Amino acid sequence: METRGSAAEPSGIATAAVIGGIAGAALSSRRRRRSAAVAAVGGAALLGVAEVIARAQQRPNEIPPLWNRILTSGALAAPLGWIAGRTTTGGPTTIATGTGVLAGLLGVRPQKVAFGPLVGALVGRAMDAYGRRPSPALVATITMVIYRTLSAAVFRDAQVTLLAERASVADLPFVVPLEARTRYVGVDYVRSLAEVLGGTYVRDAVDAGIIASLDELAGPDFDPAAVDPGVREFYEHTTRFSLDIVPEWRQWVRPGYLLYSSLVARPLGQANVPMNQRQALRGVHSRIDTIDLPAEPSSAYPLDRDDVVDIRGWIRSFADTSEPIYVGIYTTYRHEDRGYVSVGFPLPQSSFTATLVPRARPGGLVLTSRSPLPHAGHYLTYIDPDSRELTTLEVPGFSEELDVFVDGDELHADHAFWMFGLPFLVLRYRIRRKAGRS
Repeated sequence: METRGSAAEPSGIATAAVIGGIAGAALSSRRRRRSAAVAAVGGAALLGVAEVIARAQQRPNEIPPLWNRILTSGALAAPLGWIAGRTTTGGPTTIATGTGVLAGLLGVRPQKVAFGPLVGALVGRAMDAYGRRPSPALVATITMVIYRTLSAAVFRDAQVTLLAERASVADLPFVVPLEARTRYVGVDYVRSLAEVLGGTYVRDAVDAGIIASLDELAGPDFDPAAVDPGVREFYEHTTRFSLDIVPEWRQWVRPGYLLYSSLVARPLGQANVPMNQRQALRGVHSRIDTIDLPAEPSSAYPLDRDDVVDIRGWIRSFADTSEPIYVGIYTTYRHEDRGYVSVGFPLPQSSFTATLVPRARPGGLVLTSRSPLPHAGHYLTYIDPDSRELTTLEVPGFSEELDVFVDGDELHADHAFWMFGLPFLVLRYRIRRKAGRS
């Protein structure tokens, strides 16, 4: 496993130079064309050199240095400020507050979301009081740099941690290394994946489960024999059941999720959770698509297990339109005499993986990432399309817990999510056996 490169790659330097060039042009837009051209060249040179230095300073298991991330954020804010100045009549306070709102939303953490507009408003008012009105690009840049600097001082725990660069699949068993090769994931993802892998594809497999056997999860904290037969049947024969879902969102996260759903989830065809009960009443269609790989797996996809299905994709969509809700690849593996469940959510050229630890509960089963065990957690992975090497970030601020249990003669599940310790969503499932299934 390689944890860092010895030098900045040409593509990274080029990208930084482009960002710097655009920022320089935006910041000097009020000047003559010759001055703007000089500023663009200077900005490109500045960020290009900064990229080289930052890569040289980058330590193992760390993302690029903070100073470089702040510099890049300020450069990215400059053209946004220029656009705001051309399309609105807002002054420094308005533009700075808007920049703070955007910066806070990108910070994801609820405290940062609230902190962003506060910093923006204060910076904007200070710049409004300045005798000469600064350019919108400069306002946005200064606001972003001040916010990022203060945020780093106030919120010291990392939002992401670089685990590995150019690692092999074998190095990271807790990552599902299966990505989307297009910008849209959608309900036909597993079929497209089967074409790439050359495996045998089955759409809507009959009597299939998201895992082959609950016994694969046995470990010091979990005895599969103690699980209620109905819960075992749900995991091993998931297609025998239908699901009804009731989403319970915390109020503070609703505006951000509405924006995410409209701009990201729906165009992506992935992770499009119902916003409210009205959407949930459209119904959920659940199916499992499977792939059986060839008997001789390649080094890039060492998943073949001969006598069992190798890839299980659980696809949930809205019943009325077949619009995707979740497309997840479910896998199990063992490490140090303990079973884990890893669920990979394919993204364009990457994958978001939730690795969960089984835990006993009376009659049921809890799968959780809230565990001190080293593999449990959430990971965002870029997969190199040629070498199949992985670059993986850990996302420590995100956690979840799935509790499947029997209530009377019915199965239920509560799927809870936290962000930096704050609960923001619970999905409550009612799991019912399909007519004629036993």
